[in-house]
Amino acid sequence: MQLGMIGLGRMGNGMTDRLREKGHDVKTYDPEVESRTAGSLEELKAQLDAPRAFWMMVPAGEVTEAVFQDLLKLADKGDTIVDGGNSNFRDSQRRNKEAQEHGLYFVDAGVSGGIWGLEVGFCLMVGGDPEPVQRLEPIFESLAPEGGYAHVGASGAGHFTKMIHNGIEYGLMQAYAEGFEIMEHSEFGLDLTEIAGIWRYGSVVRSWLLELLHTAFEQHGGNLEDIAPYVEDSGEGRWTIHEAIAENVPAPVISAALFARFASRDEINFSAKVSAALRNQFGGHAIKAMAEAETQSADPRSH
Repeated sequence: MQLGMIGLGRMGNGMTDRLREKGHDVKTYDPEVESRTAGSLEELKAQLDAPRAFWMMVPAGEVTEAVFQDLLKLADKGDTIVDGGNSNFRDSQRRNKEAQEHGLYFVDAGVSGGIWGLEVGFCLMVGGDPEPVQRLEPIFESLAPEGGYAHVGASGAGHFTKMIHNGIEYGLMQAYAEGFEIMEHSEFGLDLTEIAGIWRYGSVVRSWLLELLHTAFEQHGGNLEDIAPYVEDSGEGRWTIHEAIAENVPAPVISAALFARFASRDEINFSAKVSAALRNQFGGHAIKAMAEAETQSADPRSH
């Protein structure tokens, strides 16, 4: 099946390679990447047969909005625009309405898998009307591991589900971070690399995140000496809490995990090192060096 991939960053590049390995014809556009097949969105359109499918895999926010508006003007009736980034689900609902006004289809696809997706597959949470979703199912099924794709609901449902997924991720990461900090401060001189290793087998807290933490300890040492305890948040945790408040649903764990990330930007603590290491392992997110984090903490403009 044909697809036009817009954005060849960590996720977009891995998704493109996986689809090509599965036999799909993927055309690509990214102004920052030389390996693209098209030098512009217009050229990308010309490389695809109608009805076309354009997949946006670009940063959420202004970049996604700019590309979406360009596609509204460029695409022909019957074409489909897929947003695979971490957009706010309210924006996705609005974009779906705008696409319909232009005779286009819009699909919001929450994608999880990070830099490991090429190898193990990407979990896909897809929202949108049945017609475009069914047409693109060969793409979704090739990207996902077995059992890792679902059409979860109407427009916006895909990004809503991914938002909650990432909110849960905040809580899980913070629980690991706090537990390992308690052990790091204990009187026993515990080998945290060894403990993370044995917990991968038979333990009730075993998980992929724990496996990634063990890898991080092996790469950076049991004390994560070269990782600054500075943890960013990309927005989904905040949105999850906003929705919890709007729906009168208590979410103390996710809220506390978000606030812990805020605190990491002002305090030096081991749990923040663990969270920073985990974000790097599963998503390829940059690790700040100690000197860089200390400079940002001293600069009031960084908060």
